[in-house]
Amino acid sequence: MLTEFWFYFSQNKGAVVGLVVFILMVIIALTATLIAPHDPTMQYRDALLLPPVWQEGGRAEFLLGTDPVGRDMLSRLIYGSQYSLFIGIVVVSIALVGGIVIGLIAGFFGGWIDMVIMRVMDIILAFPSLLLALVLVAILGPGLTNAMIAIAIVYQPHFARLTRAAVMGEQKRDYVSAARVAGAGNLRLMFRTILPNCLAPLIVQATLSFSSAVLDAAALGFLGMGAQPPAAEWGTMLAEAREFIQRAWWVVTFPGLAILISVLAINLMGDGLRDALDPKLKRS
Repeated sequence: MLTEFWFYFSQNKGAVVGLVVFILMVIIALTATLIAPHDPTMQYRDALLLPPVWQEGGRAEFLLGTDPVGRDMLSRLIYGSQYSLFIGIVVVSIALVGGIVIGLIAGFFGGWIDMVIMRVMDIILAFPSLLLALVLVAILGPGLTNAMIAIAIVYQPHFARLTRAAVMGEQKRDYVSAARVAGAGNLRLMFRTILPNCLAPLIVQATLSFSSAVLDAAALGFLGMGAQPPAAEWGTMLAEAREFIQRAWWVVTFPGLAILISVLAINLMGDGLRDALDPKLKRS
């Protein structure tokens, strides 16, 4: 099964590149304390807004330069990968678990339960995701934890709708009828019989939501509602560097590139997962 999965996944060269970049990002995040040349919050008062080492005025100990208060840009970018990875994992986990439970209940029982749940999901989906997350963070209070909770709530309807659609399709199959005749209870039918056969589209959605969560968390950080200074989160780094865009291009460019590369890599990986897991897209 893994051989077949890798065959279809590797047909998409962009997905393979995305996977390699994502693995590198994970390794950097896990080894940040070992590979970062400086403490990300350490301020070097004799090195304010130093350019990268290859530009005139740069210094070898600060390869990518320093920010307005003298903190090493490279170290902050490396530690920022920890925040992005943590945000993606937490948001997707909360949204996935909640969406699966809600979708299973709606699709399995149907009737008025399904109608009420789906109308609530439709109401959430009617709002722009970032705007709704911003409102929720404003209610809960600014901070990384509240930002992750808000983003997870916003993404939950996507998983709920996918799960519901898959459950409604699987319920009509013979193996579910056989399990019901054999005496399986509702919980066993939902979680042991039906759910494992609904996971393929959920895995793809989880991958794409991971990149969206990183992007939305960076946006909330940029607006001052996500991670708070002096946290080395990429969106917060962009917010702190806004007034220095013309004077010091590196303080904006490098965090922006980090967000761009990580989101693009995860999206490419998601496309490959879709090709590998969706039987309709598999080539004979």
